[in-house]
Amino acid sequence: MKKWKDNVYFILVEPKEPGNIGAAARAIKNMDFRNLCLVNPPPFQTDEARLFAHGATDILKSVNVYPSLKEAIADKHYVAGTSRRIGRRRGVFTPVEKGTQRLFEVAQKNKVAVLFGREDKGLFNNEIEECGFLMTVPASRRQPSLNLAQAVLIIAYEISKAGIRGAGVKWKSDNDNILFANPPKLVTQEKLEHLYEKIERAFKMIEYIPKNEKVANKKIMLNLKHCLSRAGLSDWECNMFHAICNKIEKKVGNGKG
Repeated sequence: MKKWKDNVYFILVEPKEPGNIGAAARAIKNMDFRNLCLVNPPPFQTDEARLFAHGATDILKSVNVYPSLKEAIADKHYVAGTSRRIGRRRGVFTPVEKGTQRLFEVAQKNKVAVLFGREDKGLFNNEIEECGFLMTVPASRRQPSLNLAQAVLIIAYEISKAGIRGAGVKWKSDNDNILFANPPKLVTQEKLEHLYEKIERAFKMIEYIPKNEKVANKKIMLNLKHCLSRAGLSDWECNMFHAICNKIEKKVGNGKG
């Protein structure tokens, strides 16, 4: 049986330094993970990368490379991000321990992705929008920015620690947080994107989204996207939303709504 750690994917978005890529490979292997993905990286099979990947060159050799973030997460069921910059426009932030606990729970049956941004600029806003929630590692105000590979190691450690805490747990209440050891199978990000497009059309048809209001449109859809991405949808739930949208389109299309 595939172990849950094989369902966790660490995705580095446009990393600049081969050494950081090698060190990230070593970091995830330290915590017994194996899936490292890169979006639009520089040439990274270098002596420097292999040096920093000490003991984890197998992870470095098996890296999956994607030309875009959309392609990297298309087959993933759940996406979280990391950022040191906190603000309402950056999305919903969750404490690291709570966020990694959620990732452990979902990874029992689903592919989960954790996004890490560029060494100098982090994740861009459009990349943040792909995340159900964000995590930030508390750090000194004098030096709040972590090295990329160090950030990967901390998150990998916290997810692994959540797995140790949750080993053998079926139902457990912990400070009002219910931990699920048997979560449902969720739909992929690719299927969610199709659903968001359909919901947006339905919202426009019933004029929940005002005509020619691009700002309101973006805000409504972004909030909805964060909500559904954070919750995750099963096939049945996704199909239910499709059916509701179909009903709206039929009613409004026939002039009955």
